[in-house]
Amino acid sequence: QVQLEESGGGLAQAGGSLRLSCAASGLTFRDNVMGWFRQAPGKEREFVAGIKWSGGSTRYADSVKGRFTISRDNAKSTVYLQMNSLKPEDTAVYYCAADVLRYSDYVPDVQGVYDYWGQGTQVSVSS
Repeated sequence: QVQLEESGGGLAQAGGSLRLSCAASGLTFRDNVMGWFRQAPGKEREFVAGIKWSGGSTRYADSVKGRFTISRDNAKSTVYLQMNSLKPEDTAVYYCAADVLRYSDYVPDVQGVYDYWGQGTQVSVSS
């Protein structure tokens, strides 16, 4: 059974930092892509960042490039999202997702291709 569990959300001030974690179990990581998405109140869920588990190819939404960094720890089966220079518009529920059996280095930004999702963690940024 695949499980994704996010943690690390909370309240930060504008310009501050938070690090989100996604602990994954039940996955064979070699051919997976792990992604972070977010959904703000009244808005659709959007892609934030993704990483290919093997090889480490990454992809970022333009809105977070240069501020957010996605990484993974193979030994801990955990994916991280380091969020720096936070802005009020980063306020959202952040979701971890897994796209299994992605054999290429392509990191998709479409939520429909992701197979498994976590429950989400709230990130709130005050101005």
